Amino acid sequence: MAESYGVQDALREPPARPRPAGHRLRAAAYRVREAAYRLRPRSVRAQATLGASAVVALALGAASFALIGALETNLTENAQADAERQAVTIAALAATGRLDSVPPPARGTDFIQVVDAQGRVLAASPNLAGRPALAPAPPRTPGTVRDTWKGGRVRQEHRQRVVQVTTVTANGLVTVYAGTSLRDADAADDTIVAALAIGVPLLVLVVAAITWRVTGWALRPGEAIRAEVAEIGDRELHRRVPVPHTRDEVARLAVTMNATLDRLEASGIRQRRFIADASHELRSPITVLRTQLEVAQAHPDPALWGELVSGALEDTVRLQDLAADLLLLARLDTSEPPPAAAVDLTEVVRDAARTRKGDRVPVRADIAPGLSVCGSTIWLSRLVTNLLDNAQRHAEGEVALVLRKDWYRDEAVLEVTDDGAGIEPADRERVFERFTRLDDARARDEGGSGLGLAIARDIALRLGGTLAVRDSPKGARLVARLPLGP
Repeated sequence: MAESYGVQDALREPPARPRPAGHRLRAAAYRVREAAYRLRPRSVRAQATLGASAVVALALGAASFALIGALETNLTENAQADAERQAVTIAALAATGRLDSVPPPARGTDFIQVVDAQGRVLAASPNLAGRPALAPAPPRTPGTVRDTWKGGRVRQEHRQRVVQVTTVTANGLVTVYAGTSLRDADAADDTIVAALAIGVPLLVLVVAAITWRVTGWALRPGEAIRAEVAEIGDRELHRRVPVPHTRDEVARLAVTMNATLDRLEASGIRQRRFIADASHELRSPITVLRTQLEVAQAHPDPALWGELVSGALEDTVRLQDLAADLLLLARLDTSEPPPAAAVDLTEVVRDAARTRKGDRVPVRADIAPGLSVCGSTIWLSRLVTNLLDNAQRHAEGEVALVLRKDWYRDEAVLEVTDDGAGIEPADRERVFERFTRLDDARARDEGGSGLGLAIARDIALRLGGTLAVRDSPKGARLVARLPLGP
């Protein structure tokens, strides 16, 4: 039994400890925030309506309180002035000993009572005849006191603004009470409060309705833009969103959306064209390579193997170079930030020119020392190599390589000039398009794929520079500009 009892105790859950008060408060605050988040309006139209209504409600509430306060102060001051004028007059009569009888209250004054230091009523207006002293303990020092009494104190329905003036007489201190009813102030307050209680909510509702309608009109073109964009798929990039004639933010948004769609369409066309051109370029060497391998398999003659292997190796190298170019273009098309390391451009250009010694077309180099740019050594080397390859491919007898500094623009200027046939002005931009050959047969025979200048320009643009074809007396002159680095 003892063992069974111990097992039951071990399996029994420990009693729950009460949570501290701070934890409960945090949990309650979290629930309140969650409820507020769920209840807040989701649409811009509802948020604008709620915001405008809240601002108008706050403004009208503040204006209402200010109006009621100003009116209350004005009416109270007028009543107090009437009562004080009457109290001062009676106090002056008492001080000179001429208080034989109290004159009836003047216009604006409801009652008058004169009390001595012992609390005896010396005189009173007819409406207070036979009444005891209004204040159980008269003041002990001369002076003037202004106060507001409730109506029940003097058996009146409305509040009273009372001025008590205590003065010194031959028989001691005498206090004069003069009161004026605030019925006008109370009536005005009630009227204004009732009017505001009805008018303010109606005005807020009107503002909310107008804001809701106007916001709907303003956002209607935006909804049309959203609906159009939602229907545009990857095969419908030719469609454009409607541009309203309002010339406001929504119209500018529509223009921006159409410009973005233009870029997406151009990018899609460029990508499809690139894939088609790449497939075409890859098909040729692969077909030739397959043919050579089939010939080698069909004619196992050792005398032919050398020629076939040499041709297959050339096509393999061509495929490798083309794949490397395509991979580099894919990397250049990404949105990753370009390399920002400091590179000695002078050394890169000097190394590229040094490897050209002994080529069919010599390279005459004029390289300025000490030029550095921000970028990648591999990218810059590829830029210079592609420009030199293009120039040597089309030159007749010489290629000029110049690296200099533009002191005015603080740029490094790389110029590669050949003495070939040159590039027509109409083709100066087309030569930078991918897989473009101005002389397709000649370029294919000489190993060109139409990607060299496209890669060179993409590298220059990614590094913050430019590459363009410039005028030359003979042949073609390509000028690359790169901003200088540290």
